Amino acid sequence: MSLFNIFNVAGSAMSAQSQRLNAVTSNIANAESTTSADGSTYRAKQVEFTATPMTDPTSTGVRVTRVVEDTSPLKMVFDPKHPNADETGHVAMPNVNVVEEMVNMISASRSYQTNVETMNAAKTMLLKTLTLGQ
Repeated sequence: MSLFNIFNVAGSAMSAQSQRLNAVTSNIANAESTTSADGSTYRAKQVEFTATPMTDPTSTGVRVTRVVEDTSPLKMVFDPKHPNADETGHVAMPNVNVVEEMVNMISASRSYQTNVETMNAAKTMLLKTLTLGQ
């Protein structure tokens, strides 16, 4: 693998992890929202990744294929005084598990950080290679 392809691979991973962090942020921000922009109950978003070939046939990057809504059931909370309560007094709350989202956020940020460190190491190696000829 060419040293220059490291930048492409790490860059694609950083882009994918950035989108993952955006989805996690949205989930955490809407964890207590009873309605979304379209009036329905907010559903957690999940990011799906896929491997993607790079210009060099020996290297593979990553990209986001799509962002999907979590199909797990909504949380039903008994609160008869809530304006969105149904006839039985239950309110449909988002299917966001804040603990899982925090773990997902830590994982995504660590992955992003690792790819930044990989790019910095590759940059340092290139700079050292350039100084060898002097």
